Amino acid sequence: MLPSTATVECVYLGEDGVHEALRSEHLLLDSSTIDPIFTKKLSKELHDRGATFVDAPVSGGVAGAQNGTLTFMVGGEPEEFERVKPVLKAMGKNLVHCGGSFTGQIAKLCNNLAAAIQLTSIAEATNLGVALGIDPNVLAEVMNSSTSRCWSSTTNHPYPGIIPDIPASKGYEGGFAVQLMHKDLGLASSCAMSAEVSVPLTNSVLQLFNLMVNHGNGHKDFAYILPFLKGGKSGCR
Repeated sequence: MLPSTATVECVYLGEDGVHEALRSEHLLLDSSTIDPIFTKKLSKELHDRGATFVDAPVSGGVAGAQNGTLTFMVGGEPEEFERVKPVLKAMGKNLVHCGGSFTGQIAKLCNNLAAAIQLTSIAEATNLGVALGIDPNVLAEVMNSSTSRCWSSTTNHPYPGIIPDIPASKGYEGGFAVQLMHKDLGLASSCAMSAEVSVPLTNSVLQLFNLMVNHGNGHKDFAYILPFLKGGKSGCR
């Protein structure tokens, strides 16, 4: 699992890269979240060299990794999916075969753009509720028993203290970094542009994450969007 498309390209195809030592029996399983178009190209190049390449990006956060309940979104042929199942089952609970090569990446980007929008909306609503005078714990209880219930309200709530032992309750340290979500939103926006699909919410949230990175908060968990919005640094009122 590597942080960027450029890093993956270097490791697999660069000088002294993995490609130089490939044999037909080799299986390459990559859980990075990267550009789907590059993933398709990489898969073809590695398959042309006789190896098997499967993209299997992952979701579930730190808690999912600790508890072995991660979701893997797998792109590859059916027989390739069967081949990697034993490895992935050791780490995850939900294994989803998304289709052929690079479809795992498509699923991951769509999931992450929805997660970023979802968490931003919970943060914005919570900031408003607290400012108007409601206890954040009460508001969280209402949300979790109403129509706004979601992963960002039940598992990764961005308000400190609502859920113990998650990044928001530990100074927004650890977890899924702002800079990584910023990267994923950028990839989703780029893919949408190529596909001529309108994604106004994605682009709006991407701008917020870009501001967080520019303010030096790239290392924080992406739930940091709550104090960032509260502090008025987004320029949005």
